[in-house]
Amino acid sequence: MSSPTEKAAHSLADLSATQRDLLWALSQTDTSESRPLHDTLTDYYTDSISHSRICNTLKELIERDLVTEQTHDTTEYQLTESARRALSARQAWQAGTHSAEGRTE
Repeated sequence: MSSPTEKAAHSLADLSATQRDLLWALSQTDTSESRPLHDTLTDYYTDSISHSRICNTLKELIERDLVTEQTHDTTEYQLTESARRALSARQAWQAGTHSAEGRTE
């Protein structure tokens, strides 16, 4: 049986690089509209990335329960708690502090 941490880590393992990068960019701002997220990824990638691709990727992340969408005068996106845990688990894994049992050391 998988622990919640293991499930969170797996939820990022099967994402595309663009999806993971978008989650990371969103984690740095807490809440954002799609345009600033697009600008952040455009600055990072060497190839052009369209704004519509960012919007479609955000929709995919919403469907995976990793991002929420709030619409006021504008539409803002925010990470879910699952996404925060998944990013934390991935950072631990990348740093080499993630043990085989899915716990940080």
